[in-house]
Amino acid sequence: MTVVRPAGPADIEELVRLRAHLLDAPDTNLPYKAGSPAARESWRRDYRAWLAEQLTHADDLRVAVVPLPDGTGLAACATAIVDRRAPSPACPSGRAGWLQSVVVDPASRGQGLGARLLEHLHGWLAGQGVDEVLLQTTENASSFYQKLGFAPSGEELLFRTLSPRSVAA
Repeated sequence: MTVVRPAGPADIEELVRLRAHLLDAPDTNLPYKAGSPAARESWRRDYRAWLAEQLTHADDLRVAVVPLPDGTGLAACATAIVDRRAPSPACPSGRAGWLQSVVVDPASRGQGLGARLLEHLHGWLAGQGVDEVLLQTTENASSFYQKLGFAPSGEELLFRTLSPRSVAA
């Protein structure tokens, strides 16, 4: 049985390690990917601080994790955030869930861990009164999410940084 639990402060270093599979991967060409050692250190420092705050004080966020069977670290993680937006026909309460940073360690892939994480977070989001769940994904992972019931929205997600720091620097 796969154990899925909320992350805690003791998981921060493992969460950084797992998220690096998304943000530091040499084979991805994402606009938010760290393009230099300085950018990698910057996002890692900022993510640690963000996690330290969010894991202890946020009611509208859950980071779920799957521990390794031997207890030495984490096999997978995913983040759910409750977004308050203007009501719409698909989201009459204005409470939408965003799924982010779904990562399964390469050594643990193919075991259904990503699906178990999303099932856990869907239950948590439903308990938060969320009407719809959204996520952004890469072309490679799109079929995984579609098998779990996600459908293309017909909208294109665009990206623009407002930070004076460049994510590629």
